[in-house]
Amino acid sequence: MINRKKIIKGIGILVLFLLFSACGVPSLVQKKANTKLPEQYKTYRDTLNSAKIKWQNFFTDPNLNRLIDTALANNQELHITLQELQIAKNEVRARKGEYLPFVGLNAGAGLEKSGQYTRNGAVEENLDIKEGEEMPDPLPDYMVGLSAKWEIDIWHKLRNAKKSAVMHYLSTVEGKNFMVTNLIAEIANSYYELLALDNQLEIVHQNIDIQTNALKIVRLQKQSARVTELAVRKFEAEVFHTRSLQYEIQQQIVETENRINFLAGRFPQHVERDSESFSDLIPDNISAGIPSQLLENRPDIKQAELELAAAKLDIKVAKARFYPSLGISANVGYQAFNPSYLLKTPQSLIYSLAGDLTAPLINRNAIKASYYTANAAQIQAVYQYERTILNAYIEVANQVSKIDNLGKSFALKKQEVEALTESINISNDLFRSARADYMEVLLTQRDALESKFELVETKKEQMSALVNMYQALGGGWN
Repeated sequence: MINRKKIIKGIGILVLFLLFSACGVPSLVQKKANTKLPEQYKTYRDTLNSAKIKWQNFFTDPNLNRLIDTALANNQELHITLQELQIAKNEVRARKGEYLPFVGLNAGAGLEKSGQYTRNGAVEENLDIKEGEEMPDPLPDYMVGLSAKWEIDIWHKLRNAKKSAVMHYLSTVEGKNFMVTNLIAEIANSYYELLALDNQLEIVHQNIDIQTNALKIVRLQKQSARVTELAVRKFEAEVFHTRSLQYEIQQQIVETENRINFLAGRFPQHVERDSESFSDLIPDNISAGIPSQLLENRPDIKQAELELAAAKLDIKVAKARFYPSLGISANVGYQAFNPSYLLKTPQSLIYSLAGDLTAPLINRNAIKASYYTANAAQIQAVYQYERTILNAYIEVANQVSKIDNLGKSFALKKQEVEALTESINISNDLFRSARADYMEVLLTQRDALESKFELVETKKEQMSALVNMYQALGGGWN
């Protein structure tokens, strides 16, 4: 008879041996993220933050707001991201199911013929079976029952894996929010670029009229021998050059419209807009707040933070693989050689219960490699988090400076345009009175055209800086 104390002692020794095998887990140094930010953006300090403003209120142009609405509803890349969100959500569900018992329904039927001189055949020959109840040969086998398997999550390996999946899911949510912010900014920038191109095209048309009139005057002066054919040809060339500009701008308008249509998820069509009011646009004052608010407002920073949290949990999951795992399996059901006996209790009732404790002993290289990889990924996530914070701060600091400098630049360029516009009339008058040559007139017209273009470009950059500032602060997604 087996001694019960010896069995218990043997099991205890086995458990201690398994636990001992889990000792010597490699120790790793985890890097902590530095999230400290400067207290302000250079000389700018304001607790108000424009990122809290919803995009519907931040942008006041109804045409632009309709485009953004359409893009948020139809943009294909955004829909792709939403499906990634669903994939991450399903991963959470799968991880959650792993630390719950797996229960299955089993049913089966079979037929077995044992030889008379085999172990099973000899047993059947020596059974004392009543007459009329002989064991059939070959022997059928019918079974129906339930089976269950369950890994006891002693070291929270499965729970931490589920928490990591949750962090990845929340990270995907923030990734979607960051994409929404970028999509809104891209639509707005393209829209203001389109308005600027419309205004530049109008400037070209006005310049063509001015140059055409100047060409008529030069031709009349040539007839009266006041200028040479060279002057006529120079003026003609300038008219041709300016006319060619309008087609370049028209092509840029088509491409910008189609870029907006692509972002809006629709085929090429006319983009409704009010180009006449572009020159009267005045960039609104925008409040950058304090740098620490970026941690709350920027979706990409929150995404990096969540990825870091998931990476830390992945280390715990990898570490738990060094320890013994406890599994329980159970079966209950009915089994008989005759269907009429199948559901008889307790004669046909079968059940089993077993537990197993396993731990890696030899060749743990794969587990170590997984552990080191998880640690490297965690350090990588720390650097990515710090890099995202630094990038966000620099983006806002750049836009704060850019908005200020563009405001000063626009005021000076506006004075330049006014001076050069007046100089066109002056040069024409001087040319008629033979007090200026044709080259002075041509250069004055060209300088005026370039300055008007630059003024429109500066206005576009002002509006773009406003949009980029709103994006850098983390506005638009909420």
